[in-house]
Amino acid sequence: MADTAHADVKKLSFERAIEELESIVKRLEDGKVPLEESVAIYERGESLKRRCEELLRQAEARVDKITTDANGQPAGTEPLDVK
Repeated sequence: MADTAHADVKKLSFERAIEELESIVKRLEDGKVPLEESVAIYERGESLKRRCEELLRQAEARVDKITTDANGQPAGTEPLDVK
């Protein structure tokens, strides 16, 4: 079951994963979830967080910085310096 849930997370879009993660955080913050379920949804939340981070890294790798010439006109692109 855990492997299936992990595989399921790998297929989620960023928007869907973040939406589900926010829902989990809200449920945990409300404090009305039984302990066993809290542990299970916390683990799912961790998988969702990793998925969001992975998708953000992929997006950052595709973003280019536009370079300009001496006159301020676009002259090309170069990789974005992500620190």
